[in-house]
Amino acid sequence: MSAQISTVNVPARKLAAVRRLVRIGEVSQAWRPALDKVWEFLRQNPELRTDGHNIFLYHHPSNRQLPMEVDFGVEVVRPFIACGEVYFTQTPAARVAAALHVGPYERMHETHEAIHAWAATNHQSFAGKSWEIYGDWTDDSAKLETWIEYMLS
Repeated sequence: MSAQISTVNVPARKLAAVRRLVRIGEVSQAWRPALDKVWEFLRQNPELRTDGHNIFLYHHPSNRQLPMEVDFGVEVVRPFIACGEVYFTQTPAARVAAALHVGPYERMHETHEAIHAWAATNHQSFAGKSWEIYGDWTDDSAKLETWIEYMLS
């Protein structure tokens, strides 16, 4: 099944995050230790929590061979003062190319590739940031939902 791509205006999302320098394809090894730090911080600061989701914010370098900065984050209700590695950031309020990925995380690259193909076909360019918004967890990986959004230029 091919991804349905739409263009929408999205609001900024507030995040508690830990930033890591990661190569494309190595996110699966980097996310858990970073996100564990964020969740530990949020357990100590429950007033910041929402029913929001884990969000990975990618800062794409101009050269795709270079590592990228990734903010491994969790939605929060308001800005806060940084504590250790955990700091406040947010996704941009922006016009994005968006698609819902349904299925195992290891197949998310297919949805990313579909968005890139859509952009090429529609003469669209990206503005250097993308993010993944992870839906509620389920043991059935075929039902996992993740929104993937690329900021458009």
